[in-house]
Parts: sequence; C-alpha cells; structure tokens
Amino acid sequence: MLGNLNIRVIADYFPALWQGFLNTLMLSGLGFAGAMILGILACALTIQPLRWLRAPAIAYVDCIRATPLLAQLYFLYFGLPRLGILLPEIVIGIIALALNSGAYVAEIIRSGILAIPRGQFEASMSSGFTYFQRMRFIILPQAIRPTVSPLIGQAIVLVKDSSLLSLISVVELARVGQQIALDRFMPVEGLAATAAGFLIIYYLLKALAGFWSRFDRVPGRS
Repeated sequence: MLGNLNIRVIADYFPALWQGFLNTLMLSGLGFAGAMILGILACALTIQPLRWLRAPAIAYVDCIRATPLLAQLYFLYFGLPRLGILLPEIVIGIIALALNSGAYVAEIIRSGILAIPRGQFEASMSSGFTYFQRMRFIILPQAIRPTVSPLIGQAIVLVKDSSLLSLISVVELARVGQQIALDRFMPVEGLAATAAGFLIIYYLLKALAGFWSRFDRVPGRS
C-alpha cells in the first residue's frame, strides 16, 4: 500500500506540511515550558507541610491524571466561553497541553526530590533557609538532573498529544494531514506525511535523551 503513495500530492502540500511541522514544534515547546512551570510549582506545593496549600496541588495532579486530555481540551474549549473568557484556539490548546503535562511533570520531579538524601533537607534547614529558598537553591537543582530523561520522555508524549489540537481547528501536523485527506480524498498520503513529521520530532528528542544519558555518565562528574 505504501508503495502506491502519491508523492506528488505530498510535495504539493509540502509548504503547508512544513508550516504544520513548525506549528507543532511551537505548540509543543510552549506547552512543555508551561508544564515545567506548573509541574515545579505543583510539586513544591505537594511536598510542603501546609495542608491548605498541599490539598489543591494534590487535587490538580490527581484530577488531571485521572481524566483524558481530550476531555480537558473540550472542557476548556467549550467551558471558557460560557464563563465569558474568549481565547484563540491556539491559546486554549497550549493551556490544555501545559495543564495536562504539568501534572505528570510534577510527579516526575517529586520522585527526583524523594530520592535526595534526607540529610540535604536537614542541612538546608539548619542553615536557616526558608522552604522556598531550600527548594530553589538546594533541592530542585539536585532533583532536576536525574529526572531529565523522564522529562524528555514526557515531552515526547506531549508532542504526540498535540495532534488532538486538530480537533479544535488548530493548524498543526495532524490538521494538515486531515486537509490532504479531505481535499484530495487521499487519507493514506495525509496520514503518512503526518506520521513522518512526528517521527522526525520523536527521533530528535530521542537523540537528545541519548546525548544526555552519555553526558550524565561522564566519569568525574559529581
């Protein structure tokens, strides 16, 4: 079947595919940046001692992880306008990606923090650091390093999840593939071009993870 691909059709749509590829990179990059901010904040709140701050963070992580991204995306897309909040589809998509991935980032970073020896916490407390000073200067720098590979894995998941934004008319790779299928009645060509674009991003991120693994094993690094 793949041997019968109409390469000319894919070539005709290459400018649109390239723009969709760039849009996917942009959406994924902004979504993951937001996820890192939300994840670090949620993680910091879930492990601090004040229950009134810890409970909302735990509820956020649990609710996001317990529901599918599609439901969250539709909730924002249809729910925000009913609250009088009108945002462009692309902004809603980025918010949905950040909220969804942020919960998983929080758990990844939390696992890194729990792996830090208890003595590090006690030493920072005896030095007079506040909770947020301990997190910023001592705990998080140590927790991030062993979680880089899992975080890159989460970034790969986020890139694939970005294809759902085509359902709210955000123009990215999956949306362009749909346009090829609808305009030319050639779904195989559209799907093949979309898959090729996501494979390129996947292998780029996989190469980054491999580079980090080799870099992190360099002898003599503390």
